[in-house]
Amino acid sequence: MKKLIELDINGRLYEVAVNDRDLLLDVIRKKAGLFGTKKGCGEGDCGACTVLIDGKPELACLKLAIACQGKKITTVEGLIQEGGALHPIQQAFVDHGAVQCGFCTPGMIMSAKGLLDRNPKPTLYDIKHELSGNICRCTGYKRIIEAVQAAAEVWSKEGVK
Repeated sequence: MKKLIELDINGRLYEVAVNDRDLLLDVIRKKAGLFGTKKGCGEGDCGACTVLIDGKPELACLKLAIACQGKKITTVEGLIQEGGALHPIQQAFVDHGAVQCGFCTPGMIMSAKGLLDRNPKPTLYDIKHELSGNICRCTGYKRIIEAVQAAAEVWSKEGVK
């Protein structure tokens, strides 16, 4: 039996019909048409589907859509600034060559955003710990970590959100 729910995704309200078992990942991709959030393992192991729910990084492949009513969901598309400029985290990933195939990138960026929102001056350990749930099969992690460190510098200087 489908239920009509309203989800706040990137500041826009989406009225969607869902079953009790519909996953947030599938609703974001299929019903909201936002394809930045990737479906990787589907088991919560790779982090490709990471989104922010009320500011906290969560795995959309494990979260029921119906449980997200009344919550603020942010996907990688929601980070784009006025006029289409990249968010400082996104720009840091580009500037530091932290993007190769790009499949893991949205999840990495969302995990980094969650970290920097909580802790704008993270240590190397903090960054590694936060990204430990995100798997990259192409680049290794050196450039990704450098990108998060660079974004943290901008964050602390400019008070980015």
